[in-house]
Amino acid sequence: MTTTTRPEDRLSATLCALYQRYGYRQYRMSKFEEYDLYAQNRNFLESEQILTFSDTNGRLMALKPDITLSIIKNSREGQGPQKVFYRESVYRVPRNGMGFQEIMQTGLECIGAVDDYAMAEVLMLAARSLEAVSPSYVLDLSHMGILRGLLASLDIPQEGRAALLAAMGEKNLPALEDTGAALGLSRDTQRLLRKLTWLAGPIGQALPKLMALPLPPASRQAAEELEALGKILAGFGTYHINLDLSVVNDMDYYNGLTFRGFVDGVSVGVLSGGRYDSLLHRMGKTGGAIGFAVYLNELERLLTSPAPYDVDTLLVYAPEDDPAAVAAMAKALEADGETFRVQPAGECGLTYKRRIGPDGREV
Repeated sequence: MTTTTRPEDRLSATLCALYQRYGYRQYRMSKFEEYDLYAQNRNFLESEQILTFSDTNGRLMALKPDITLSIIKNSREGQGPQKVFYRESVYRVPRNGMGFQEIMQTGLECIGAVDDYAMAEVLMLAARSLEAVSPSYVLDLSHMGILRGLLASLDIPQEGRAALLAAMGEKNLPALEDTGAALGLSRDTQRLLRKLTWLAGPIGQALPKLMALPLPPASRQAAEELEALGKILAGFGTYHINLDLSVVNDMDYYNGLTFRGFVDGVSVGVLSGGRYDSLLHRMGKTGGAIGFAVYLNELERLLTSPAPYDVDTLLVYAPEDDPAAVAAMAKALEADGETFRVQPAGECGLTYKRRIGPDGREV
């Protein structure tokens, strides 16, 4: 039978079923929250532009541009790890876009006691989410602790750290060298930054190269966490997970793992996530937090292949035809599961497989 469900809706349902199998519970929220929640955490948002309106009681409200902030705000402590998934719309200006749009997201969050197993489980579910889109995917994994540990060992201003992170994120070696020279970094430090920027590849092959680098103690601790996660991930099975330390995010919020997912046929990342204990603590909560979101709007073109026909059948009738016979034929077409258009004979502006009359014969 023909279905009118959109491909992105079917994918979202598939992902939600996967998360439910691992014990994640669905989180539901209203379309808007108080504006202050987002105003106080603008750096965490994909876009700083927020749609606002005044409620009947005078409160300034916002159409939600993000889901994670609401989940953290409403999380309850002391009840063990909270594992939730969502299937919600957000309202914001998309990356490289113009004008506000309603964007459907599906994702999950794990908040509370986040240990090595919990992190590996989230990474596995992120990889399987990409796999549900296409067998040609990759999940790029990094750890902010490596860069945080290295930068903490350097006496450089905050602006300099931001410039180094930007150059690493773009894999821009000339900018990295210029910034390092301007900051007075030693040749050994600049060499280490270059190696970290270009260290990438399947996690099983790249981890030994990472562990062989002369990392400061804090960075080595983060690298050892990646090594432990690699072993747990091997227990889940084989997935296309790469280590890529150029995947960087805002250090004010992300303190550990950070990752992005890509699929063939889409030029931008379709999944993004990481560990954000810092954001949790900033909002007055304790414990850890990790999660990711799948950007279904980025997948719309990939998932939607144009149909060869607008309808299967065009049913046409003449003034002298019996309307009851036309209705009976329409009912028969519906019973067969076909898509069809019923109209008087003439132009219709649609493409179709066949054109029939009330008696079922092609005309």
